Amino acid sequence: DGNGRWAERRKRPRTFGHQAGLKTLRRIVEHSGRLGVGELTVFAFSSENWNRPKAEINRLMDLFMRALDRETDELHANEVRVRFVGDLTAFSTELQEGVRAAELRTRNNARMILNVAANYGGRWDIVEAARAVAARAKEGSLAIEDIDAETLAAELQLGGVPDPDLLIRTGGEQRISNFLLWNLAYAELYFCDTLWPDFGDTDFDAAL
Repeated sequence: DGNGRWAERRKRPRTFGHQAGLKTLRRIVEHSGRLGVGELTVFAFSSENWNRPKAEINRLMDLFMRALDRETDELHANEVRVRFVGDLTAFSTELQEGVRAAELRTRNNARMILNVAANYGGRWDIVEAARAVAARAKEGSLAIEDIDAETLAAELQLGGVPDPDLLIRTGGEQRISNFLLWNLAYAELYFCDTLWPDFGDTDFDAAL
């Protein structure tokens, strides 16, 4: 959090902050790899972000597309697997194809998993998982009495992977903002005032 405010303090367009935020993401992914972090999930675009001005959204989508083209090669070279979580059907066909290509190319990499949450919301995630469980029960492949927490968790966007150990939120706000609501049940929560474009290796180390 904090890309827009970072740019505004410099009297620049908010999209300038998103560009800076992308550079920070690259640094933190690299640093995480050096530290041996096995899985990193980043909140790239929330389902609420569609409420932003159209020009800003268009610029974000452009950045997203260019980042896919540019960063996938480097991530693949460093054996990072990329996964996207969220309702990707809201994005352009071109962007969806870019996402699928990045996932396909990096699917066998095992050094680190980078989950990118795009058009994601925690409540949406739980509702979709509940629908999937209900569909299985309706068709008869799942008995209602067998539905438990593990059944629902397996249907979530991050189903099948360990829950996060740590949530880091930059920018001074102290709330989860509809991110991984189920998965963060027992995570440590770390909040800092640093705006995301200024967040560096030492900030990350302090959180750890």
